Amino acid sequence: MSSELEVGYFATGCFWGAERRFWNLPGVIHTSVGYMGGTTPQPTYEAVCTGKTGHAEMVEVRYDPRVVSYHRLLEEFWTMHDPTSLNKQGGDIGTQYRSAIFTTSDAQAAEALASRNIYNAALAEQGMDEICTEIMDGTGVTYWPAEEYHQKYLQKNPNGYDCHSSTGVAFPQVATS
Repeated sequence: MSSELEVGYFATGCFWGAERRFWNLPGVIHTSVGYMGGTTPQPTYEAVCTGKTGHAEMVEVRYDPRVVSYHRLLEEFWTMHDPTSLNKQGGDIGTQYRSAIFTTSDAQAAEALASRNIYNAALAEQGMDEICTEIMDGTGVTYWPAEEYHQKYLQKNPNGYDCHSSTGVAFPQVATS
């Protein structure tokens, strides 16, 4: 079964709360938190927090596409944070807190862009700013797992910090043909 799993990479600010949102979805088999998109090999949390490595705090999501679609993961992604906020989610400020998606296939890239356009239109209807989420090809971009104490942090610390500044706008349900 593991050979049929797919992987998605999502950055929504602090990775602790995002990881929990994803691990609670049926069909998500495994999550981990780490860093992507920077220039420093094997970055540490302390180095990433300086803003000098260029990495984003990322959630790696391994999922069974027969149970949960990439589109469903994207719906969760868009609504769990404020994708219109550049390098900031609530009180978390810095490039490591940027909104980003690293895609692993052409199909994921197309779905990510289409979902961004749908959600951007919904936000515009509410008078909100444009989405500034980076959507990039993850091919060849290394995912560096974060330190063990960050993994499943909110499982270990159920009342721990969970900063997610949602827009409060639901993802529109769109009929597909």
